[in-house]
Amino acid sequence: MTPPADLPPLGPGAVLAVVDMQRLFAEDTAWRVPGFADILPLVARLAAARPERTLFTRFLTPASAEAAPGSWRRFYRHWPTVTLDRMDKGLLDLVPPLAALAPPGALCDKTTYSPFASGGFAGALARLRADTLVLAGVETDVCVLATAFAAVDRGLRVVVAADAVASASPAAHAAVLGEVLPRLDRQIEVTTAERVLAAWTK
Repeated sequence: MTPPADLPPLGPGAVLAVVDMQRLFAEDTAWRVPGFADILPLVARLAAARPERTLFTRFLTPASAEAAPGSWRRFYRHWPTVTLDRMDKGLLDLVPPLAALAPPGALCDKTTYSPFASGGFAGALARLRADTLVLAGVETDVCVLATAFAAVDRGLRVVVAADAVASASPAAHAAVLGEVLPRLDRQIEVTTAERVLAAWTK
């Protein structure tokens, strides 16, 4: 889809959520996202522009497939190499350019697709008095999408920087940006990182 020419101003309640920009998705793992390196400069630029209004989520995997709850057990049996009995825990860290921008209070760990399922993220948004959530990161069709839907459910204005999100599935990435999100065009705005920066005045 073609993003709108302009993005209405982002007010003082805007918060950037950098979703799961971890080594796990950047390096040679079962969950590697091929477009990760392409979006990293834009994600870093967004985070550096308003560090005091930026949160970083990290997707944490369990100790083993059998340690996961419910249907997540079946999920991790399919992806056994990303559980901590098989994987270096350091892969859960943010990639270095973003780790340098993320103070401890800005890290929000989660074990599900949406960070709203973990109290830390919702609590951080409340402390920041957020009314708008700008999204960047991975994956477009999984954790970014789940976060967008959860934010909409809570009445937040949601803005997705389309050139600062990526997925291991190009087809799913395109479908979310071109077909799914436009169906919620009164609640989710799809734009570019440059337009976010232009609209987010200090």
